[in-house]
Amino acid sequence: MTQLALDHALRLSVAAARGRRAPLVVEGDAKRSVERARRRLTVAAGLFAFAFLVVAVRVAELALGGDVAPRTGQAWSAAATTTARADIVDRNGVLLAANLPTASLYANPEKIIDLEEAARGLASVLPGTDEAQLLKRLREGRSFVWVRRGLSPAQQAAVHALGLPGLEFLHEERRVYPQGDLLAHVLGFTDIDNQGIAGLEKTLDAELRRRALAGEGPLALGIDVRVQQVLRDEIQASIDTFKAKGGVGVVLDVKSGEVVALASLPDFNPNRPAGASQEARFNRATLGVYEMGSIFKVFTVASALDSGTVDLSGGFDASHPIRVARYTISDSHAKNRWLSVPEIFIYSSNIGSAKMALAMGGDLQQAYLRRLGLLTPVGLELPEMGQPMMPRPWREISTMTVAFGHGIAVSPLQTATAFAAVVNGGTLLQPTLLKNQSGVAPEGQRVLSQQTSDRMRALLRLVVVAGTGKAANVEGYQVGGKTGTAEKASAAGYQRNALLSSFIGAFPMDDPRYVVLVTLDEPKGTKETYGYATGGWTAAPTVSRIIARMAPLVGLAPTEPAVGADAVVPALEPELESVLAEGGATLASLTTP
Repeated sequence: MTQLALDHALRLSVAAARGRRAPLVVEGDAKRSVERARRRLTVAAGLFAFAFLVVAVRVAELALGGDVAPRTGQAWSAAATTTARADIVDRNGVLLAANLPTASLYANPEKIIDLEEAARGLASVLPGTDEAQLLKRLREGRSFVWVRRGLSPAQQAAVHALGLPGLEFLHEERRVYPQGDLLAHVLGFTDIDNQGIAGLEKTLDAELRRRALAGEGPLALGIDVRVQQVLRDEIQASIDTFKAKGGVGVVLDVKSGEVVALASLPDFNPNRPAGASQEARFNRATLGVYEMGSIFKVFTVASALDSGTVDLSGGFDASHPIRVARYTISDSHAKNRWLSVPEIFIYSSNIGSAKMALAMGGDLQQAYLRRLGLLTPVGLELPEMGQPMMPRPWREISTMTVAFGHGIAVSPLQTATAFAAVVNGGTLLQPTLLKNQSGVAPEGQRVLSQQTSDRMRALLRLVVVAGTGKAANVEGYQVGGKTGTAEKASAAGYQRNALLSSFIGAFPMDDPRYVVLVTLDEPKGTKETYGYATGGWTAAPTVSRIIARMAPLVGLAPTEPAVGADAVVPALEPELESVLAEGGATLASLTTP
């Protein structure tokens, strides 16, 4: 633009500012200059519009999916997957699982000036990084190469301090478990992309994501972390005392079906699942299936009473062992006489139980076991569920051995669920790890009569008052239950010195609220147990300690101390007294053999 044209433009501006009209004269060099200026303004405006469009698209991406990696095939797909998950809390709101924001580092090799320097620097600030492997991946990669997922703030700062171009951070979320190994088998864990791959995290993966995206708040479990701590502590103490290989514990609410506590030991830390052994990651409580021994006498007697096969005044001759083919069925605490039904149960007679099952018949026996949920997998919100093992075909010898818990294998949770139905009035409830938010007890399915349940509660109380379960007694809480000891099976047959020792109990027996099951895997006898490692010597005292500690926590106050026969469910004392008298015994005279 010439000086003449500039002077003319200035005069026009001054005239316009003063409100005076001036002649518009644009020609020659001035005209060409104005046209060039207009073209430049148009181009500049277009560039600004394009820049704002790019920014708007990026903001939309961040709003919809958070920070994303460059669109490079599999890396883009993985980074774009949402990692949102709802928190998990126990029944009282204690945090069990949550997401924490974390940074993941990736590299764009096309922007890195010196690949060797970058690999060397990253290896120096990120422990565990293989410098040679990283360099190889950087050389083979194009615009996106993962370097490390889930960096700590200190690691992120150290990478920043390297000052290397071509390194970028991606915002992600990492799952953490504040309670550590306390609920490892219940919660499970997620993979590096926050996808549930075990436990509740796997089963409820979609639900946890949906709740997070919908803003519905945490998922509440029926688990009580206080009871869980008591259960795990006491089982671990018994494992240490009796040098057992492992242990299982279940606490079940008999009125709602809620699993209040569930432990499988050894366990692991779900924050670091990769370091856990296969044994530690195995859920013995739900995935493991075992012969539960004499605990099955609970189901045998309940079925026989409910079906009318026997009544409390009936009984069987237990004078001699039963020989079937090459098998011999005998009693550990043999009385060598006729035993009434209560005595068969209290003294845990294999002979009496086998004859009771024969009187009922194999078909009816199977029908009741099926009704109690013992022949099909138990339903629970966990992927790790075991399949029951049973005799095929179900012969006469099977009917006899199943009566006292041999020849059939079920999970500990399955055992606790069936036992709850026996003591809660005869209703089988679906067990659940989720909290009953309604406060209304589920209907369930009636599998036994109320009368059968009442009688079984009395018999179970007698086992603790006067039978093999004395060590499970807790003053003021009317505990009832049954011992179970089974020799573990192997390819060479049953191992006499490899026991699975259990006790299952409920309390308070006048109005049961909780079932507690403890199983110890291959416990060893001690000086204090006189070398015995059976359920009555190992698992029963463990259950006693658990009940004594958990009862105050769940708001159950002790009743007036009661001893001996006075502790039995009062309404059934006269009936049992007269029945036992026929066999030459009284409630007051019963003692552990």
